[in-house]
This record gives sequence, structure tokens and C-alpha cells, in this order.
Amino acid sequence: MSLLEVVNLTKRFGGLVALERISFEVQRGEILGIIGPNGAGKTTLFNCITGFLQYDSGSVILDGHDIAHDKPYQIVNRGLTRTWQLVKPFFGMRVMEAMMVPAYSRRASSRGLSKKENEQNIVKILEDMGLGDKIWMEVDSLNQGELRLLDISRALATYPEVLLLDEPFSGLSHNEIENISNVIRSVNTRGLTLVIIEHRLRELMRLVQKVIVINFGQKIAEGTPQEIVQEPKVIEAYLGGRRQKFGLA
Repeated sequence: MSLLEVVNLTKRFGGLVALERISFEVQRGEILGIIGPNGAGKTTLFNCITGFLQYDSGSVILDGHDIAHDKPYQIVNRGLTRTWQLVKPFFGMRVMEAMMVPAYSRRASSRGLSKKENEQNIVKILEDMGLGDKIWMEVDSLNQGELRLLDISRALATYPEVLLLDEPFSGLSHNEIENISNVIRSVNTRGLTLVIIEHRLRELMRLVQKVIVINFGQKIAEGTPQEIVQEPKVIEAYLGGRRQKFGLA
């Protein structure tokens, strides 16, 4: 059984069809990439899956449960969480303080950890993210790459089964991208399932096992990175014939 299944998901904004009968499955332990031009509907898809937008038809199944009517916090408690395209840091807080809110979600609290154990886990997450020396620093003092890592850390503090990352490489340097790529590989090796929206195709294709391509709200292709770069619809409609942009040509 798939850990996450999206079936014929459709979302309209008035007369505009933002998503039209989108379907895909994500297996436990998989990393799935979602690509497509700006405005294709990728972030709208994430918003529907995570309960921030109500969709018009279709279903989202998480570990056998239909989560269509769940609120965002209930979806987090079921084990699916996300990051955002635009990082939303808790300015005015220290890094440790910014971690406390997700660390005391119902899902995290259900693990029955003491306050001390919970704090130790937060420190471990931050150390694994390379933020161990930033724990008591103000969030305002972090650079863009560190804010991305904090955003991922906060998501991990809810102990998710599935993590959705919305453009985690946006605005980052080559070294910062490599750092976050290593973090993604590490948490995936430990069993986390990930779905990643990303425009940095070369870097994304080196991480994922499977890719779906969305254009004008429709899924136009699905397959391995090697299959996607051979798909005529993708090459013409999305890449304009430039296979080398994937870094796999």
C-alpha cells in the first residue's frame, strides 16, 4: 500500500482550473520530485494535500486514511508535514524557542517524552542539521541557508512519516544546496518519505527516485529521472528541448 496517494485531485478558482485530475502515489521511503513551470499548480497541489486549500473533487489518502476533511494540524498529527516556498521564521525568538512549537504538537507529544527528553531530541535534530552552534542564537541572525535548515528542522520536530519540501534550494548558494541535499539524503536513509517541489532540476534529479511533471494544472509525465528527460512532452512543453538542463544528458 502506498504511504501517500493522490487520486483525481481537482481544484478550481472560479473559472480557472488550477489542478485537473492529478493522481500519483508515493511509496514508503521514496523521494518523489515534482517539477513544472511557474504557475503550473505545484504549490497549489501542496496546499491541497496539507489542508490549507479545500479541493473540489478527488481524494488524498495518507497511510490508508482519507484526509480530505482534516484541518492542517490534524494532517500534521497524522504524520504529514511541510515546509514553505517562502521561509516563515519566528523572528524575535531564539532558534531553540522556534523549535518548541512543533516539538509540542500532538503527534510529538504522543511519544510520551519528558520535557528534558523532548529538548534533547530538539538539540539532536539541530545538530544533525548543522545548526548545533546556533541553538541559542536569535533567528534574525541566521542567513538564508540556515533559515531553510531551521524550517526543515521544525518540520522534523513533528516526527513526520511524510515531509513535503517546497523549493528547498530557492535562493541558496551551491554549498548551501549541497548541505541541504545531504540532509535530505540522511533523513531519507533513516526512513523518511519526501516529496519535493524544485526548480533547480539538476540538483533535484540527483536526489529523487521518481518525478512527476505538471503543466497548466495537468500531470503530463511521470517516471524516473532518466525516463523524464526522454519524454517528448516534457522536453518540448517544459524544457524547450534542452535536455542538458537536467544534468543527465
